[in-house]
Amino acid sequence: MHTPHFRKRLIRRHLVCGWAGLLVFILLGVMLESFHAFKAPLFVDVDNETRRLMWRLAHAHGALLSILQLGLSWTFSMMRDQAFESRASLISKCQIAALILLPAGFLLGGSGAVDGDPGMLIALVPAGAVFLIVGVILSLIEALKLPRSSD
Repeated sequence: MHTPHFRKRLIRRHLVCGWAGLLVFILLGVMLESFHAFKAPLFVDVDNETRRLMWRLAHAHGALLSILQLGLSWTFSMMRDQAFESRASLISKCQIAALILLPAGFLLGGSGAVDGDPGMLIALVPAGAVFLIVGVILSLIEALKLPRSSD
């Protein structure tokens, strides 16, 4: 791979994922607020407390992980060339997996909630958390390798 082209591609990927994800999760938040405003039974009934919690967690995690993608695009612009291709690809895959799996697990787990328990797809959440943690650790390692500013 040619590093400058690869770097630009990853930066663009995370800018697009970040802004698109933010749009999706803002719209999800508006939809949840609408459900609340119009007292939609599938959202506000006492029997649906687990669903409401899971959907709110999907919205919050999705929005925050979308913002993380934007920060990651900046991180990629700062990473050293020597280590960029090897670590950046893994960091990228981990963070995109986290962006998809964490909110999807909460959203789908809430959709399948029965008797106060989330649906089986809540199992996507721990998998997404592992990807998030690995991606953050690798990003931290790369950040620690950056030269200190002499300002």
